[in-house]
Amino acid sequence: MEIIVGGFAATCAGFLTNPLEVLKTRMQLQGELKKKGQHAIYYKNIIHASYVIARNEGVTSLQKGLVPALWVQFIMNGFRFGTYHFADSRGYMRDEEGNLILYKNVLISGMGGVVGHYLSNPFFMVKTHLQSQAAKSIAVGYQHHHKGTFQALKDILKDHGIKGLFRGGVAVFPRAFVASVSQLTSFTYSKSFLSRYEYLQDKKLLMSFISSFIGGTAISVMVTPFDLILTRLYNQPIDNLGHGKLYSSYIDCVLKIYRTEGLSAFYKGVGPMYFRLGPHSVLSLMFWDKFMDWYDFLMRKKSVS
Repeated sequence: MEIIVGGFAATCAGFLTNPLEVLKTRMQLQGELKKKGQHAIYYKNIIHASYVIARNEGVTSLQKGLVPALWVQFIMNGFRFGTYHFADSRGYMRDEEGNLILYKNVLISGMGGVVGHYLSNPFFMVKTHLQSQAAKSIAVGYQHHHKGTFQALKDILKDHGIKGLFRGGVAVFPRAFVASVSQLTSFTYSKSFLSRYEYLQDKKLLMSFISSFIGGTAISVMVTPFDLILTRLYNQPIDNLGHGKLYSSYIDCVLKIYRTEGLSAFYKGVGPMYFRLGPHSVLSLMFWDKFMDWYDFLMRKKSVS
């Protein structure tokens, strides 16, 4: 049940922040494997990118990839939020005095993130493909011509089998581990720290907001390079055998980006990444915190009766 509650909380947030995910994806693919000054710049910043996409593709294009994005939120965040709450509510991450144990928080949040992200891999890949689809005049990166989420999944399965649906799965591990640890650990420790202040003890919503804001900042800064690598690996064209035409492996992707685009390229899209993950973290963590309070209350009420 914890997984369902966590998934529902993340889905609510994902619906509101998906346009920022579209902007982030476009900016990460802009200038792929090209040196500075040697490629067209269609998207200067998130405001300009929003205008350009809306003008060329229509306002609704800012919600491209929404269906797979919501499935990603439900599966990935549902699993990691659910397992994290399950472990914390049963005392697996705290000592006898109720204090948080750092290494247990890191391991549980990290592994929950990795498993949840890997399970959502097919939807995450299709989401990236759909969000990168653009009008020819402003297209960046390789263009996949999917006609919809489930048609894309069907076509990938038909052409490349189950293995094709989990292409780029290895790249998920560092991204998922870093994202989950930085967000959940900073959120939990911030909330624990703030609870010491008498002023905030009866203001749970404010406490949750501040903690989730810190969690959103932490995940945005930490995960951007790993997210960019994952976006590139997911979106690259593939041959008949399902092998990438641009990058042969995770390390190959890192080296090629560094050699052609420079170190700063790993932080392409950090603006929309923050404006997407910041609000998304605040919304999803606050939804999750509130939903779990309701769930715990109902469970306690049920056990008493």
